[in-house]
Amino acid sequence: MALERTFSIIKPDATARNITGQIVAMLEGAGLRVVAQKRIQMTRQQAEEFYGVHKERPFFGDLCDFMTSGPVVVQVLEGDNAIARNREVMGATNPEDAAEGTIRKAFAENIERNSVHGSDAPETAAQEIAYFFSGSEITG
Repeated sequence: MALERTFSIIKPDATARNITGQIVAMLEGAGLRVVAQKRIQMTRQQAEEFYGVHKERPFFGDLCDFMTSGPVVVQVLEGDNAIARNREVMGATNPEDAAEGTIRKAFAENIERNSVHGSDAPETAAQEIAYFFSGSEITG
């Protein structure tokens, strides 16, 4: 197994319902370690830059509106095969398709308000981590 780092966001729908601790507990229970974490209010510019890959898609504006609607918790997770493990514990994007025992099955309100984001590949994890954290903010 390969020790990796991945990026995670606990989204505004989850912070509004005060379930960040429950989500972190599920991540830690899945063998992931939080090595950096902060609660922020994402600006419109940050949301547009972060989700820039979706700029031409019809949901881009709504996504940016949602991600700036309340505080989020951004974090760096570490563990064996952390990217795949985080995606597994998050569950399918659509909570109706998510497996029992996953974060989205337990907490997502719908496909748009699905409580969490996680990196999908090593390259995106590195970019997303660097977007929100400096090296000195990440403990090993």
